Amino acid sequence: MPLDPSFAGRTYPLTEPYQVGREKIREFALAVSASDRAHFDAAAARAAGHPDLVAPPTFPIVLSTAAGQAIIDDPTLGLDFSRVVHGDQRFSYTRPIYAGDELRCVCTVEEIMSRVGNDFLTMRTDVTDADGAPVVSVWTRLVARGE
Repeated sequence: MPLDPSFAGRTYPLTEPYQVGREKIREFALAVSASDRAHFDAAAARAAGHPDLVAPPTFPIVLSTAAGQAIIDDPTLGLDFSRVVHGDQRFSYTRPIYAGDELRCVCTVEEIMSRVGNDFLTMRTDVTDADGAPVVSVWTRLVARGE
């Protein structure tokens, strides 16, 4: 069943706050082999001009994946996740993510298109801080392979 193209432009509710902790940053940095000391050592981060540990550039995938689950799980969209492969990922930062940040996400279906029997779903996740100020936008493209 093809994806419903009328979902383009649909926005899902704001997520609950996500507390960015030092250990979460350290664990993620280790997992992606990030070696900058500012991900592990608060003194090194402050020496580099940051208020606390700074998250690696791809850290928002933790939040955007969880937030995007609302789209993926929406039964009316028609997405068969067993047929999905990851197509693309990109990030556009307003500012870095730091330990101590409280972040929330809003996910929007930005585009749905079909090509050669495959459906392409582009989701945008806008991440904001506790004051509602933008931090980063994350675009994820999923490809639902045709049968």
